[in-house]
Amino acid sequence: MIDLLLATGASAAVLAAIYGPLERMFPARPGQAVLRRELAIDAAFFLGQYLVFSAVAVTALTWVDHALAGVWPMSLRTWSMGLPLWTQVVLALVLGDLLTYWFHRACHSWGPLWRFHAVHHSSEELDWLAAHREHPVDGVLTQLCVNLPGIALGLPFAALGGLAMFRGLWAILIHANVQLPLGPLGSILGAPELHHWHHARAERTRHNFANLAPYLDLLFGTYHRPRGPETYPLGLTEPWPRRYLAQLVRPFRRG
Repeated sequence: MIDLLLATGASAAVLAAIYGPLERMFPARPGQAVLRRELAIDAAFFLGQYLVFSAVAVTALTWVDHALAGVWPMSLRTWSMGLPLWTQVVLALVLGDLLTYWFHRACHSWGPLWRFHAVHHSSEELDWLAAHREHPVDGVLTQLCVNLPGIALGLPFAALGGLAMFRGLWAILIHANVQLPLGPLGSILGAPELHHWHHARAERTRHNFANLAPYLDLLFGTYHRPRGPETYPLGLTEPWPRRYLAQLVRPFRRG
């Protein structure tokens, strides 16, 4: 347990060292305070994710791996494992992004999924720590979608871990309070401002569902990048509890 606490503290320090300077140099919302109003609740989500719910996700992925071994054609896995590692990684990234895109859309269109995903959208101020505000049910299901193609392709554990780390760092970046000077590349890469528009205050946003790059939004007609305004309200239109445990319980309550 001590080792886990130390690793969690080290992770927080590393992430703060990476994203903190970026948020100060290229702030999307210059007036947003570092010690913002809901910093404590997002810190609680961070701790819960690293100390408890990550283990739940790993257990679920291990179970899926064993389950696939019984139903997934061995010939397909043998074929994919015969490909160069970089090809397997690219396939896992592309297929994982596609699966996650449609799951993300489902979270915004199907009530039972939205109840859990709404926790993530309750943030009224975005920064690198707010990226961790995610209900564990939503988080585990998302991780299943992200990693299922890699598991099915038989990617080595080290490659799966590397992909998970890359996607995690990218997910934190697109939630960070940054507006990077990407120029024309901003329309090609998954720039943070695209995902910030996804968090704009609405009953349920209907755009910018892609994670890594906006090509899926462009392909399926959900791309949204207006010229302005530069600032706009974030969060939900419905009343939502502002405490950690209340947010974990809220999706299970009626009404």
